[in-house]
Amino acid sequence: MDQEILNSLIMKNDSKIMYLIMDGLGGLPREAGGNTELETAKTPNMDKLAEEGILALLDPIGYGMTPGSGPAHLALFGYDPINDNVGRGILSALGVDFPVTGKDVCARLNFCTLDADGNIIDRRAGRIASEINERLCKKLQDSITLSDGIEFFLKTESEHRALLVIRGDGLGGNIHDTDPQQTGVPPLTAEGKDEPSKKAAKYVNEFLAKVKEVLNDESPANFILARGFAKHEPLPTMEERYGIKCAAIAQYPMYRGLARLVGMKVLPRPETYEAMYQQLADNYDAYDFFFIHFKKTDSYGEDGNFEAKVKVIEEVDTWVKQLESLNPDVLVITGDHSTPAIMQSHSWHPVPALLHCRNGLSRIDHTNSFGETQCGQGGLGRMLMKNIILEALASAGRIQKFGA
Repeated sequence: MDQEILNSLIMKNDSKIMYLIMDGLGGLPREAGGNTELETAKTPNMDKLAEEGILALLDPIGYGMTPGSGPAHLALFGYDPINDNVGRGILSALGVDFPVTGKDVCARLNFCTLDADGNIIDRRAGRIASEINERLCKKLQDSITLSDGIEFFLKTESEHRALLVIRGDGLGGNIHDTDPQQTGVPPLTAEGKDEPSKKAAKYVNEFLAKVKEVLNDESPANFILARGFAKHEPLPTMEERYGIKCAAIAQYPMYRGLARLVGMKVLPRPETYEAMYQQLADNYDAYDFFFIHFKKTDSYGEDGNFEAKVKVIEEVDTWVKQLESLNPDVLVITGDHSTPAIMQSHSWHPVPALLHCRNGLSRIDHTNSFGETQCGQGGLGRMLMKNIILEALASAGRIQKFGA
């Protein structure tokens, strides 16, 4: 919808909207005719909401396009996943509260494992503990100096993930990833797409060459892969777009960064699911919209662990039961993209989605359980993910009639 038209239709009221996002929720059967991870999981609470609400399949970007987490989440929030996309490095920086300046180029890092021939054998270095990550970041920070007075900063995100910031005058962020997104091949060389970015890429490659020397005696994390190079360009906030005051509850830094990018208040990092619910209950009266993020569905999908992904979906289903006591006006349950365990990666498959409206206005299909097959028969059909926020706002009575 045209933003100017939408601005003229937005209404404010005291309704509450919740987004419960299971990262990488969508999946595939292990065998022909079988069930996906979501369909295999026992989810009585989500099934009840599905029977009372309405289902859909969401395409994060478009048909056949496999999304990254950044553009997929922007689509969930109603932004254009292509035109409004930002580099993952910026999301990492925002997620760990790094004070980004106009001189900074940011990148998301993975600690990885190289074999004796310099080929990648594990893109995540066995998902090393965050404490090891912190030690390695400090070792690199203390051991490396870049030429021409260029500064760099490293900060741990979580497990194998970290933030790299290159700071200097005249640097650009249009740099190709050094992560080839596959094993059995060497890391790529950083290449800039324009003159300022070529200048920055020179220092990135200098940094990477020195990283290989410093981490030569480490195992399993003996190198790093960089992706999502970017400089920061602020987006209009969700409050500016939709008139809603938003809060985010998320454990992983990147998703906290995504929330900050669109102007949400990011609540303190919760350690447990119980702490997540307590944050929600404690802040329920202060906000109109809540973004609640669960990561492990995606992690287990990437690990190819079908059973573990099923189990975490079941754990989230028991958590959903607690939401009923808060009685939100609109609850959307979905994911940002699909991560089928049989593929061990993000995929282009549409994402199952459930919209439940307390006033019953969402009951326009005859589905009775939450899963990909039933979502394919849902009343909202197959739609672009960026439009689900409009359905939620309308169900909450926050979009008035257009025209006479």
